[in-house]
Amino acid sequence: MQILIPGYGELKLKHLVMDYNGTLAIDGRLIKGVRAALNRLSELLSLHVLTADTFGIAKEELEGVACELTILPGADQQEGKLQFIKTLGAGQTVAIGNGRNDQLMLREAALGIVVILKEGACTETVTAADVVCPTIESALGLLLNPLRLTATLRS
Repeated sequence: MQILIPGYGELKLKHLVMDYNGTLAIDGRLIKGVRAALNRLSELLSLHVLTADTFGIAKEELEGVACELTILPGADQQEGKLQFIKTLGAGQTVAIGNGRNDQLMLREAALGIVVILKEGACTETVTAADVVCPTIESALGLLLNPLRLTATLRS
């Protein structure tokens, strides 16, 4: 996926890395409508979901979604998420998250998007992101409709 944004630069994205709880799910349950949006995006990007799986149901909830699920150990998740996107190639990655443990990943990614759902979002993570969205649907919509992203980031 290539997006040329005047005054911002050209994004050449191959990967979408997402936090699970507070980003794709509320209280462990995938948000309605997210499954369909993710499967549409899987035709454009390789999808990766990173989680500590607090509720133990991420695999079940992501059944039928064309993505790779990675369960992270409880310790130092922030560093684990950062290393994950570095391994993929941070310059080709868009990352979406909301928590404190997402801030390094969002800062390092070619495009960092923070979402503010019922959990809210960590202030440090908000300032690390390129774009702030009120919902995961609007965040995924930026990628499905890149002119929205261009309108937000151009100068």
